[in-house]
Amino acid sequence: MAHLTLSQMAVTVPVGSDLSLRRSAFKIQLSEESAVMLVFYEYVDLAPNLNFCDKSWAPVFTLDLKAKNSGLRSRRVICMSVQQASVPKVTVSPLELEDAKEPPLNLYKPKEPYTATIVSVERLVGPKAPGETCHIVIDHGGNVPYWEGQSYGVIPPGENPKKPGSPHNVRLYSIASTRYGDFFDGKTASLCVRRAVYYDPETGKEDPSKNGICSNFLCNSKPGDKIKITGPSGKIMLLPEDDPNATHIMIATGTGVAPFRGYLRRMFMESVPTFKFGGLAWLFLGVANTDSLLYDDEFSKYLKDYPNNFRYDRALSREQKNKNGGKMYVQDKIEEYSDEVFKLLDNGAHIYFCGLKGMMPGIQETLKRVADQRGENWEEKLSQLKKNKQWHVEVY
Repeated sequence: MAHLTLSQMAVTVPVGSDLSLRRSAFKIQLSEESAVMLVFYEYVDLAPNLNFCDKSWAPVFTLDLKAKNSGLRSRRVICMSVQQASVPKVTVSPLELEDAKEPPLNLYKPKEPYTATIVSVERLVGPKAPGETCHIVIDHGGNVPYWEGQSYGVIPPGENPKKPGSPHNVRLYSIASTRYGDFFDGKTASLCVRRAVYYDPETGKEDPSKNGICSNFLCNSKPGDKIKITGPSGKIMLLPEDDPNATHIMIATGTGVAPFRGYLRRMFMESVPTFKFGGLAWLFLGVANTDSLLYDDEFSKYLKDYPNNFRYDRALSREQKNKNGGKMYVQDKIEEYSDEVFKLLDNGAHIYFCGLKGMMPGIQETLKRVADQRGENWEEKLSQLKKNKQWHVEVY
């Protein structure tokens, strides 16, 4: 184990009913012989133990924090150091979540939703990002289990203006965590939500009366707030695990990256005895600029730790140019690697698309053009991909 010196630590602890914790700041001094990496978990409840399957992990610092007058579980803040040569994974529980042969579906319906609790709301994007996107952790107490690739429905509080006396309609959100949640205990789920804000085209000013009801409710939520959820729902985006050495090509725009974060955490972060991923995961993510990148630190770490199993390509429309000098959209980035993508599909790779429905026409047009250049009939190829269950689309 490399030697390190902990020279500075800052922790903001809860005050009153405020459960929010801020990231700790650490300055470390490393020996020249070995580099050390620090991994820090916020809002962690891993009762009774957090353990790692790789013995090179060693606890450096543990702090129990309990907020007054709170019904939420106490949170532990744990810092771990690890030798760079090893890539440990987190041991998850309960492993009974692996036993089901079929995914859970519609356990809770709109007329009888489950009342869950907001654990945390964190802004994901930088100051130069157009709009705000938040990572929201929800405590469901293990009562609304799900599989990677599924969605929750959210019913915002208040009355449906189109149906006086009735609740709002359900809004669906792709789940951005594995079945074990961000705390690896099977009791939480995470959502990736962009705040929907309406600007009057004539005045250019925001019109709050037309803002998205559910997204603003979620992004404005505070730890401890209650939230009504339905589901889980969806089967089209489930991660096929029959072949642990398969190739998975993931194409996302914006918050469409949510299910892929779940896939990748399951592949590269968690130690799941029944799923040992040895294939290739390739993520194409399209956003406006660098400040708009979502979960980039996580994805960059996988790229460093698993260079033979993970590829990560970003399309930044306001910062990069495509080969024709225009804005770089995700379909342009795919075209750069079109030969590889088509060969992987020919060899059985799964390809997934998630994001705004407006992304698909441009992608389909690009794939058709590439197919034509290769002397292939795209309609026939697409039909075969669907028949083979290699083609997975969830757009909204």
